[in-house]
Order: sequence, then structure tokens, then C-alpha cells
Amino acid sequence: MHQPTPPSTADDNGRPRDLPPRLPSTDDGPGRPPAHALRPASAPARTAPGPRHATGLPPAHTALICVALPGLAISTDQGQLTGQGLDGFYRAGRRLLARCQVRVAGREPLAVQARMTGADSARFVGTVRVSPAAGPDPDVVVERTRHADGTERITLRSYAVHPLRLPLEVALATDLAELGAIAAGTPGPELPAGVHGSGLRWTTPSGNSSIITADPPPADALASAGLLRWEFELPPGGTAGVELRVRAEGAGPSRAVGRGAASPLAPAGATGDHPGVAALLRTSIDDLEALLIRDPAHPSDTCLAAGAPWRCGLAPAEALAAARMALPLGTRLAAGTLRTLARTQLRGPGPRTGMIPGPRRDAGAHLPPACTGTEATLLFPVLLAEARRWGLPEQETQELLPAAEGCLTWLRTQAGDGTYLCAPEPGGPVRSETQAHAHRAALLGADLLDAYGRPGAAALRQWAHELAEAFRVDFWAADRGGGRPVAALDPDGRPLALLGATAVHLLDTGLLGAGRPATGLLDKIQTEQLARLLGGPAMDSGWGLRGMAAKEAGHNPFGHRSGAVRVQETALAVAGLAAAGYEKEAGGLLRGLLAAAAHFGHRLPEMFAGEQRSDGSAPVPHPAACRPAATAAASGILLLTTLVGIRPDVPAGTVTLRPLHSAPLGELGLTGLRVAGAPFSVRVSRLGLAMVEEAADGLRLGK
Repeated sequence: MHQPTPPSTADDNGRPRDLPPRLPSTDDGPGRPPAHALRPASAPARTAPGPRHATGLPPAHTALICVALPGLAISTDQGQLTGQGLDGFYRAGRRLLARCQVRVAGREPLAVQARMTGADSARFVGTVRVSPAAGPDPDVVVERTRHADGTERITLRSYAVHPLRLPLEVALATDLAELGAIAAGTPGPELPAGVHGSGLRWTTPSGNSSIITADPPPADALASAGLLRWEFELPPGGTAGVELRVRAEGAGPSRAVGRGAASPLAPAGATGDHPGVAALLRTSIDDLEALLIRDPAHPSDTCLAAGAPWRCGLAPAEALAAARMALPLGTRLAAGTLRTLARTQLRGPGPRTGMIPGPRRDAGAHLPPACTGTEATLLFPVLLAEARRWGLPEQETQELLPAAEGCLTWLRTQAGDGTYLCAPEPGGPVRSETQAHAHRAALLGADLLDAYGRPGAAALRQWAHELAEAFRVDFWAADRGGGRPVAALDPDGRPLALLGATAVHLLDTGLLGAGRPATGLLDKIQTEQLARLLGGPAMDSGWGLRGMAAKEAGHNPFGHRSGAVRVQETALAVAGLAAAGYEKEAGGLLRGLLAAAAHFGHRLPEMFAGEQRSDGSAPVPHPAACRPAATAAASGILLLTTLVGIRPDVPAGTVTLRPLHSAPLGELGLTGLRVAGAPFSVRVSRLGLAMVEEAADGLRLGK
């Protein structure tokens, strides 16, 4: 057996230092708020506390979360913002308004409908019975449209047979708490309000302030009660409305990064036999645009936050993974992500030179936390190499090449003379998925170096070859069922034969030239066995791939690394199985995840419970999951483009199509994708035959 080589780094237990303060970093704990928001608040809330949970974390699974970063608006399905739990309007992690409670004619509207109308907006409908003769029928409808940019429109519609005089009261309050304090259950007291122009103003002792304005201005503004009042005369069938706008004092209007011409993502569309494909693609793109963030020091570069509500900052490994899955929508997001992270790359001297820093990620009960900086460093050259295949301009590729070379140098330095890439902390395990990331980075990185005449490609390929030969022996546990991949080796080389979703990374080999996938770490027989395991009932819940097989010790269907369905890993499994030719298993996972997506309104969460699907059942939400989440939204793009099998090689002027011949969703058409910077449209028939309908001039169909 090949013994793991001790890591060559001896820093603070391998923990990468924080990213520069320009963009906050987040970790991958379940529902963990951004690290920059974890400062405790000063005092308990003045209002009655909501229900406390064992972790102190308010549940998010039932919330309607409007996102257009840096803005959020979080509501229950009742429409009223009560100041409890996560309710409120947020900007850059601070709650600008916690309470917004409407009363019409002295009555609170009865909530009858709440729904998302877009990634950044929600609509709430309530009714009020005002006329005594109306009987059981409401005669006033109250509609509220709420946006993540801090605006809310309240519209009253009268269906009474006589004119009505309707007083409208809006009670407002805030604590100006940070999201981390709210998550910890210590948001602080409501602040006293002051009248400010046509609205109210609140200020903390530390100087943070928020302002709410109203149009039209209220007839009365009572600062002591935080109350704005209007009185409207409505004829039968008449309407009246008020627009509220909340903002941080001194800040301009909240402008979302991803809207309009500023979006780096192509406005692609889908049609087909399956009723959910159009909504899945549309919602995936909307959610990705809602999660875009910008480096203030370099405003032309955008990348993705990890997810809302808890992780609205930059998580390097997830930003790279999501940008990679979103390459069919163009290379602008990949370029912005790569440039942003290249500026965080550690410079010498020292063994960590070339590393992209990242926080630690919980790995479940069987393994210690993993370093996401390792994953990010290995993803960087992979994303650059594949973005080049999709059409990243040569000048941009060459500008990013030194950073990619730094990542590859770090890889060779860390591996040293050993066969495997070890954990950065001394005495840590040798993880299977880390070897998969490293093998892919070595092969695609070597391809990239060769393309630009840079040295080092031969050594990377040789190391990758030796890694694969050793891996097929050391990381495979034989048993009577055909064997299984090993999750990790301990420092003494003993295997942890645990079947989990991290094994899907063994199928994600990466794209080389002429539409060829790179070779993987498993041989053909092992790949076939892994496909059988992933498609079996222990791993496939019927809604997606469990994080850990149901028969493993410690399995928990809600465990974020021990049994919950993680959307990204399910999508990677579908793509990897399809590329390896295992269409039955790929199709089963694909159909299950699309069925789950329909239950979630096509806004997939980062994870949900891995309970077994049965007739009449529905996927069970995870109370701490981010929704939307960057990797889950990007997974929708990967799932649909996997059905078509688009494999571009823009430097060679070709695009190869490898559709699933079984056509598991029937006919499918994708329009408005981007290859070589130009629109690309393709259609797959019910027989699994693909045809290009639109492409860049000079782009040829590969074999």
C-alpha cells in the first residue's frame, strides 16, 4: 500500500487565513451565517422572543426570501413583518427594517395568498371585511408587493357597493441588528424612532442608521409608536396605494449586481416535453443573478455569494464550482470569479504559496473538517481550462494563467515526492475527493500549460498517472457485492470504507480538447460498480443522491454531510454518469431531482432531507438550508445541458454533442446559451438525436 506522505505545511493547523476584507467569506456549516456577522449584540430583544431552537438558528425553510444582493427581504407567508425570527429588510447583512405591520380600518388583513414573483420579489394578498352588510365576503383586498431592494407597495382595492373611507396604518420598527446576532437569538432591542421627512429614522449608539420614506407622505407620523397613517376615500372598484422605501442612511438606492445589462449570464431558455424544464432554467438563472456580488475595489468583476439567507458572502470553492456549472451561460462569470480569487492568492515565501485561501468545512461525524482552500486551489486551473474551451478570450486567459500556474505549483509542492495530496493539517486524512480534485487539476492544468508553451505539463501528467495507479488499489475496498470506493485513508494508511456522495467527484473528470473527457481515477470495472451503487436504493432517495448511504452507521436523513440530499452532488453524479455511459442511473437521479424541484417551486435549496420517496410523498425541507444557493441554482444549468452533452473546443473551432440517447425527458430545446461568446441553441429529439440550431460563425460540429 502507498503510505500517505506527511503534509509539507506547518502553519496554524492548516487553516487558511481570512480573505481580504473586500469580500466576506463564509463556511459550509449548515445554515452558518457569514463569519463577519457573528459579533454578539448588546442586549436581549425588547419585543417578545420567538421560539428558540437548539442551535439558536431561526428556521428558514418556510420563509419567502427575496434576494438581490446586497439586499434581502425575508417574510413569512402571512405577509406581515413582525420582527420575529428572520423577518425584515436587509442590506449587506444588517436588518434595516424588522417590523412592518399593516392595519386597514383598524383590522389586520386576513392573509389568503403568498408567493414569490421572482428571485427578488414576493406578493402577499390579504382581505378585510369593512361593510357590515358584506356578510362573509371580504370587500377590501390588500395587496403587498415586496422587493429585496427595500421597497414595498401596499395597494387597497375596494369591492364594496358604497364609497369607503379607509384609514391605513403601518407600524414600523427595527433593531438594526446584524444577521449573525439574529441567528444567535440576540438581535437586541427595538430602537426608538424619529420623524424624518415623509417617514421615520432609527439610529444605533454606534451610528448605524436606517430611514424609511413613504409616497404619498402620511397624514400623520407618530415617532413614539413608530406609526404612519393615511386616510383614503375609495369609490366602488377604486384603488389607493402607498410605496415604502427603506435604506441605510447615507447609502444610495440598492442596486442589484445581476440585473439588466450588468448580468454576466446569458438569458437562456428551455422548451420541451417535460413541463418543468422551462421553469427550472428560468429560476436557476434568476437565482444566480440574485446572488451576484461585486468586489468594490474592482467593480467590473462579479462572482457568486454562496446562498441566502445565511451565506451572502464569498465562499471560494463554491463560487468556482457554481461558475463552472454555469459556463453554458457564458464565460463572464467565470472570468470575474477567477480574477477576484486570483487577488486573494497567497504569495511567497512558504509552502502555502499559490494557495487560494478558504474556510474549513464540516465533513460529518466520520472525518475532521476539510479545508475548502485546497478545493478552491484545485478548482481554479480547472475552471480556467474549461472556460477557455467554452470561449474565454485569449487575452483574459493569458492574464489569468500566472495564477493558475501558482495553483499547480502549490499542488506539486504539497504532494512533494508522495503519491497523494494530503490534508493540510498534520495527521489529517487523505480524502478520496481531494485526490479526484487534484487529478483533474493536474490533467487539465497540463493541457493549459501546453497550450501556452509553459513548462511543467509532463511532470503533472506523470504525477497524475502515478496517482491513478495507486488510487485504484488503495482507495477501493473489495467485498462480495463488487466493492466500493474508500472515502479516506488515515495517516497510517487504513481505509475508511464509507459510501457517500463525495464519491461522485471520481466521475467528474473534466473536459479536454476535441470534446474528450479526461481520464479518471477509477478503472472501467470500478466505474461500473460505482454507477451501480449511486443508482441503488441506499444512495438514491428517489429525490436525489443522499450524502451518505442509508445503511451506513450514523446515517441521518437531515445530516448535511451524513444523509441529506445535496443538490450539487446529485447534479455532478448525473453529469458524470452520463459522460461515462451509464444513462439509466443518470436518468433516474435526474428525474428524481426534477420532481423535487417542482415541489420547491423550481428554486432548489442547497440540501433537503434524504428521506425515501414513496407514492404521494414530497421532499422534506431542511430547516437550515440556504435557498437560493449558488451551487443548487447552477446545478439546474448543469442538469439540462448534460442532456444535450455540449462539449465545446473553441480554440479548435469545434463543438461536440454527446446527448443522452435515452432522452429521459423526451424532446428538449435550449436557446440562448453561449459558446465562443455567441448565441448557441440546440435541440434533442425524443430519439436522443441532437441538432444545432444556432451557433457562432465558423464553429464546426465535432465528431
